[in-house]
Amino acid sequence: MQTGPTVALIVAAGSGTRSGSATPKQFAPLAGRPMVAHAYAALAAHPGIDRVVVVIGEGQEAALRAALGEVEQVAGGATRRESVVAGLAAIGNAARVLIHDAARPFVPAMVIDRLLAALDNAPGAVPVLPVADTLAMGGAGLGDVVPRNALVRVQTPQAFDVVAIRQAHDAWDGRVEATDDAQMLRAIGLDVAMVEGDPMLDKITYPADFALAEARVLPVLVSRSATGYDVHRLEDGEELWLGGVLIPHDRGLSGHSDADVALHAITDALLGTIGAGDIGTHFPPSDAQWRGAESGQFLAHAAKLVRAEGGIIDFVDLTLICEAPRIGPHRAAMRGRIADILTIPERQVSIKATTSERLGFTGRQEGIAAQAIATIRVPA
Repeated sequence: MQTGPTVALIVAAGSGTRSGSATPKQFAPLAGRPMVAHAYAALAAHPGIDRVVVVIGEGQEAALRAALGEVEQVAGGATRRESVVAGLAAIGNAARVLIHDAARPFVPAMVIDRLLAALDNAPGAVPVLPVADTLAMGGAGLGDVVPRNALVRVQTPQAFDVVAIRQAHDAWDGRVEATDDAQMLRAIGLDVAMVEGDPMLDKITYPADFALAEARVLPVLVSRSATGYDVHRLEDGEELWLGGVLIPHDRGLSGHSDADVALHAITDALLGTIGAGDIGTHFPPSDAQWRGAESGQFLAHAAKLVRAEGGIIDFVDLTLICEAPRIGPHRAAMRGRIADILTIPERQVSIKATTSERLGFTGRQEGIAAQAIATIRVPA
């Protein structure tokens, strides 16, 4: 066995179309964090792993940065196998590599221990679980039962001697797509050891899998809701920002920041759910650094504080109160922008608008008001 560092490759280049989310599932929120962040944290924290490299798809750099910050990354290919090859090329003189799918977010340290120990006696090792269900041939109708006593469920991460797994990939017939890397190692006649896997490593593929995965790892959660309210004056010569979207109008909202009443109201609502004061507590108007600041950073800060408390953002409902401009034409853009800032699906953001029947300061078109309610779940 050659000496050198042990590297973990997280394959996160897929589109995740079967998950039912517009966001690739590896970046979708799960238990309060982007899915890929769970696996990255577990692998990076293990004392037997020296480096973690994430393999991403084309155009996913910003999504990875939002999920993990600045981490070591490499661009993958059109298939999983091509992405793994790109990852193997990027790890240089590593001696051992763990290849892991981002769709398996929860990685028990004990499984990593067993895999690394198995590499002392074999060029490859995989975690497996027994098959509990009855298996039968499908098709036009239910067919013969398949004996399950010799079958196992194969999981990731899969651990390999780097030289061996590179040879296996080099020798693989590219016209056929392998289902995993261990299959390629066996194809060149090398042994793959089996170690005990863990149900926590089950793969997330379909929408229902998200709820099942969260139920496994989340503590008992309680629901909290809080409201937020903001108002700003309309003035000539100002830009009108609402919901993170620049809206053409003859006047804009005046304030210390960009005066986005929509984002300010949602920010206060989120801060209220964790008892963290209001927007002025965190971004005081007396501080010159926030003059003209984009309000999206205030909202992102509030969401970060909620998640630091172990909270999950379930829903945000916003009502804008103004005579003009008309909100309807901009509603979709606002929902998308708010969802992006909060890293939640658009279906969890509601935007409504109303007038005050020409009564009060909004009725006189002197300003715009916004009220919001946020609902989250936090550990009891």
